Amino acid sequence: MAQAFDFKKADKSLYLPGLKPVLIQVPRMRFFAVDGKGNPNTAASYLEAVALLYGLSYTVKMAKMSGATPPGYFDYVVPPLEGLWQLTDRNTAPGNLWVNKDALVWTSLIRAPDFVTAEVFEQARAQLAAKKPELDSVRARLWDFEEGLCVQLMHLGSYDDEPASVRKIGAFLEAEGYQPDMGGERRHHEIYLSDPRRTVPEKLRTVIRHPVVKK
Repeated sequence: MAQAFDFKKADKSLYLPGLKPVLIQVPRMRFFAVDGKGNPNTAASYLEAVALLYGLSYTVKMAKMSGATPPGYFDYVVPPLEGLWQLTDRNTAPGNLWVNKDALVWTSLIRAPDFVTAEVFEQARAQLAAKKPELDSVRARLWDFEEGLCVQLMHLGSYDDEPASVRKIGAFLEAEGYQPDMGGERRHHEIYLSDPRRTVPEKLRTVIRHPVVKK
């Protein structure tokens, strides 16, 4: 039996950077996305967003069992959860994100295969709404996002310790003649490679990605 396609293995440069900052050109990719506000540790809307994203992802993945697979379907490993973050006052300085988490504005994401068209998405959303009516499936959207030129690294440890990695990024940009290019859809970006329910904080692996521009 053929193995399920794994985006992390196919696109290692996007998901498995080293501990030192590197520049990367991030291509256009398709995502399931849910927008929200508030502290991800306490906001019910964030928990619902994550449930929606995984619900849609597994609904599409398991379409192979329905007998009505979408055109171009292939079995795949559901990619990791991701998040774009900023503050409600639009202060995009990354170092401020950990000061007042209640003021966070976020977009939670899970990558979707390109065979997920608008029609496939609506079918999956309808199936999920029927199966889990307690979830507000209207919050979810299908989004093609091209991040462009970015710098990224692998952060090891607690989410609250991320400012140290952000400072590494800042020093790298200064040395290499680049600067942050935050604003609009280009925001502080995290990709969660570890399950915090099963991983001690000091062993969490999180890709931190910042959009940049040449000075």
